[in-house]
Amino acid sequence: MRFDAIIFDFDGVLIESELVGNRQIARYLTGIGHPTTTEESMANFMGLSGGDFIAAVERWIGRVLPDDFHAERKAEDERVMVEGIDAVAGAIGFVQSLSPDLPIAIASSSSCRWIRRHLDHIGLRHRFEPMIFSGREHVAHGKPAPDLYLYAAHALGVEIARCVIIEDSPVGATGAVESGAHVIGFVGGSHCAPDHGDRLRALGVRDIAATFDDVTDLLA
Repeated sequence: MRFDAIIFDFDGVLIESELVGNRQIARYLTGIGHPTTTEESMANFMGLSGGDFIAAVERWIGRVLPDDFHAERKAEDERVMVEGIDAVAGAIGFVQSLSPDLPIAIASSSSCRWIRRHLDHIGLRHRFEPMIFSGREHVAHGKPAPDLYLYAAHALGVEIARCVIIEDSPVGATGAVESGAHVIGFVGGSHCAPDHGDRLRALGVRDIAATFDDVTDLLA
């Protein structure tokens, strides 16, 4: 392949969590008097975490979130931690097809606990350990800053320009492009609308993949 390492986003690239999570957010916001569709939630909040995520939600509704929002989110996270979230179509086969000698990592806005639990669920944890990195835990500035990708590339021992990043969210793609890596915008998750590739291209992403077969072709 054309690159020396692959850095994966996680939610929406390897597991179908974006649809699950944004459906819950939309349901909650609608329930407290701020009608929100799942598609609007994904357009506004996808890829954000921590304070950036809370700030974006509060801008959307125009007020401070009720205290029970955090309890609702925690309950939803724990529910899916128990049940597990399935892999994006083709993700497992793609990772398994990679050479064992190829350095790969995950760079995600989610916690390492979340990532490892769902990697266990889809049977890929052994392939990524210990190269699992969280924007909440490993860098001061998470996505859309490029810091997490640069951190992952350094840990892999590969120059960022020799890395390819597979990202699905506009927030993540912004930092990925800024990092100097080659970026593949992945639009194969069930959360991606028909115009999602156009949104990523507008941020500077040159290559768009609708499936992991497309990813394979782009890497060749």
